[in-house]
Parts: sequence; C-alpha cells; structure tokens
Amino acid sequence: MVTVSQSAVEIRAVNTPEDADRFLDLPNRIYANDPNWVPPLRSSVAKTFAADNPFFEYGRLQQFLAWRDQEAVGRIVAAVNDRLIEREGQKVGLFGYFECIDDFSVAQALLEAACDWLREQGMTLVRGPINLSTHNGCLFLVDGFDTPPMVLMPYNPPYYPQFVEQAGWQKAQDAYSYNFPLTTTLPAEFEKAYRIACKAGVTFRPVRAKGEGFEADARQIYRLTTQMFANNYSATPRTEEEFLEEARSMQSLLDPDVFPIAEHNGQMVGYWMGLPDLNIPLKHVGGKLDLWGTLKFLWYQRQIDQGRVVLFCSLPEYRRKMVPLALIYLGMQGGIKKGKPYKRAELGHVFESNSASRKLVEAAGGTIYKTYRIYEKQV
Repeated sequence: MVTVSQSAVEIRAVNTPEDADRFLDLPNRIYANDPNWVPPLRSSVAKTFAADNPFFEYGRLQQFLAWRDQEAVGRIVAAVNDRLIEREGQKVGLFGYFECIDDFSVAQALLEAACDWLREQGMTLVRGPINLSTHNGCLFLVDGFDTPPMVLMPYNPPYYPQFVEQAGWQKAQDAYSYNFPLTTTLPAEFEKAYRIACKAGVTFRPVRAKGEGFEADARQIYRLTTQMFANNYSATPRTEEEFLEEARSMQSLLDPDVFPIAEHNGQMVGYWMGLPDLNIPLKHVGGKLDLWGTLKFLWYQRQIDQGRVVLFCSLPEYRRKMVPLALIYLGMQGGIKKGKPYKRAELGHVFESNSASRKLVEAAGGTIYKTYRIYEKQV
C-alpha cells in the first residue's frame, strides 16, 4: 500500500555542496532493503553535474531535492538539451535522476517542480526519465523486478511508474530487454549467414582492447554508431571525445571474444558490442571504487557468469550480405567458447518501435523478460 504523509513537502533547488552530497546519497536510503539494487558509482554521477561536463555547452539543468521534516526524501533533475530540441523541432524538456520514498505526494511535488522550471525555460513538452540524454541513462523499469539490472541498465522500485502515471503522465515509448540462455543453440541459418558474409568478402575479428588498436577501433565504432543510431528515439549525437572518454573507462573490462567487428575493404561495417555483466562485482563496492572498493571489485569479478549486448548494428548495404546474422552468430559463439563463464546474455534495451531489430533478436531465440518505459506530459 502507498504511504501518504500529512507533513508538508518542500522542494528546494540544489545550490550548496551539502545539498549536492544529499542528492548523491539519497538512493542509499531508497534502496536500503532492495536486494536487486546495484549502487551506481558515486563519482560518475557527481561528474555529470561538474562544470566541465560537455553537456553544459549545449544544455542547462537544475537539480531539486524534496524535503520533509528536515530530511531529504526525493530528488529530480530538470534539463534542457538544445541538441534534442534542434533535432525534434519542438520545445521538449527532460526530467531524470528521479528517486523518491514510497509517497505519491513527494513524487508529485518533484515532478511539478521540474515541469515548472522547464516551463520557465520555454518548454511545452516534458519527457522522462532521461538523464540529460539517453546516452547517460533513461527509462523506468515497469516489468521484470525479480532480477538485478545488468551493466548500464536502469532499475527502480515498482511504484515509480505508478506515481508518474497517477500524476497524469502518458506513455511515450516502451523498450525491452531480451534474455538469451547460452544453452540454446542458434538456428542453423545464423551460421549459414556467417559463411555467406565471408564469401561476400566481409571479414570478422575481435575488437582490439589495447593501445593504438583500441583507439582506432573506438573511433570507428563512434563514427558507425553516430551514423546508424542518428534516428533513434529521443537520441542526440555525442561528440567523439565524449564517446571516447566513456570507451576508455571500460577498456580494461572488455572481453574481445564477445565483441566481434565486421570489416570490408579495411572499413568497419558492423559490430556486436557484448560486455561482461560488471554489475555483479559493482553490487559489492557500495558505489565507491576506492582501495577497498577496488579490491572487492576484483574479488567479485570472478563471479561474472553473464553478459549484456549493449548494441549491434551493420551498415544497411551489408544486411544483404548477412552481416547482422553473422555478428549474432559470432557473438554467441564467443560467449560459449571453452573457458568462458557465461551462462546467459541479455540484449537490450530495444525500443518497441525498432521492429527490424526486434524481429532479428526474436528469430535468434531472444525472449522479452524486462519492459521499460519513457513518459511525456504537456506543460
């Protein structure tokens, strides 16, 4: 049952270092008794609001905290991303980094504060949750609360989407995560597609994880990603340096066996971006990779037995050469390679409107096991 307190809720902008700390620490209270929650790295979230974040070159934001009886009980960020406005041709603002106690009046006050601020900025539509851009994180989980999130995927209590809908927000788009048990054999046409692609002159290799090779691959992946996902729902392009900074932060954790790349005439034409599920060790570090946290991460890293496919794509002209199916085949083969620990993979998220990718994933044996949602509201 939802608890509604009679005490007044006060919404204040985050303007002091003390409030900034309370903003970062609030999730620890919300998820204190949730066995599936994986604390994000506190330093990574804090970096989002630092003055040198490239976001401030094309956007603006305001953090808010909800207070009751001198205690922080909720948080939200209202943001204007000018790249998104330019792309969509409408005054759309964003809310993100939403967290609150199980009390609708707190959620309602936070959402109203975000909408009021965005209205003052000239916005006429608000969309969320999106953490400044979809690259940083987005979506509320609405179905599939029984397992922890995989690396770089969202998680929240079930009452978040209930509160947003109760406040009058409408569904804008759903997205899905697919489950792939690696004990299941791929249909024969995927291996056949790999042979067809090879005969057509396409070559395949693992991503390079070290030195100049890594830098070269990361830059080509950036260019291909920017080209192929330019029209993704609510997406905005990142600069190459923004992309490379994130790639470098993950470099030492890559598993090339589950990250195949397709090339033709020396140019990258597709990839399958598989990652070990780093949330398994991250769950134990309490959001801090200090010395003790790093030691814990290294210890629990040995327990990783699943992976997430973050993205996969191919240039349109190579789809007839069966490159997408070949990449699925190679990614899955890499996961079951002798000595590998993976028992299953998750592919996601895939927006419901991306019918081509959904058909391909489902043909490979993927089944939907988590559903996510983005909401909108006129202001």
